[in-house]
Amino acid sequence: MKRPRLDVRKTYKLYIGGKFPRSESGRYLAARSRGGEPLDNFSWASRKDFRDAVVAARAAFEGWSGASAYHRGQILYRAAEMLQNRAAELSAEISRSTGVTTAKAGREVTQAIDRLVHFAGWTDKYSQVFGSVNPVASPHFNFTTPDPTGVVVVLAPDEPALLALVSLTAPVILSGNTAVVVSSDLFPLPAMTFAEILATSDLPGGVVNLLSGKRAELVPHIASHLDVNAVVDGAGIPELSAALRGGTAVNLKRYANHSLVPAQWFTSKAEDPCWILDTVEFKTAWHPIGL
Repeated sequence: MKRPRLDVRKTYKLYIGGKFPRSESGRYLAARSRGGEPLDNFSWASRKDFRDAVVAARAAFEGWSGASAYHRGQILYRAAEMLQNRAAELSAEISRSTGVTTAKAGREVTQAIDRLVHFAGWTDKYSQVFGSVNPVASPHFNFTTPDPTGVVVVLAPDEPALLALVSLTAPVILSGNTAVVVSSDLFPLPAMTFAEILATSDLPGGVVNLLSGKRAELVPHIASHLDVNAVVDGAGIPELSAALRGGTAVNLKRYANHSLVPAQWFTSKAEDPCWILDTVEFKTAWHPIGL
């Protein structure tokens, strides 16, 4: 008589500093489909996990921001290539998590690949488009150029679970920023699968750190953290947005609201190159003519 087999469910870990640690708190949550069916388990990030992610992002900032724009673009292209190689797996993950058809999930993955390629193309162009050579009344060259601001926290919405996260993160890191990304509360598994893809791409560890769990628990720590330079809020939850805006006075961190309705993430609204400007600082340099 064949004995029944116990199904071993996967436990998705956090992605911090290029590694996959378990939550320091030891807490986990059960991911469920839209219909309530139990899927897999995922780590419930704590305040300590968030702080570790910020430390990892800060450590990676110097190397990533110092890389050439061409090099950063090639790395983002490589991430898109790796995403395409695992498109079928991600489509199945999105479908079982959110309940959409496999065809619709496939369109979301395809759009996410295209979105990465779109923003990869801006790495060596945004400085020329948004920077300037300024006329001055003295024998000097005067240049204004955008520089990365530092460590940026990104809050992803629940839907579309993958496309929105990619659309929010790519314009942050292409300029040389590093990111701590908080995934969807309801559908975190596509985001954590994407973390596995990033880990096998050429993206240096710490450039993107992915946390899962409960946004509401992490938001007060995000708002008050002194080494966070900017917050990109795509979650669109009024009470969380208010708490994040309140935290901007703590260390003058920047706040940008990039929340859209789910259908808009599939349109050009979510690939606006002006989103790059929300996490860069414009700096002006003078240079004497003839020297």
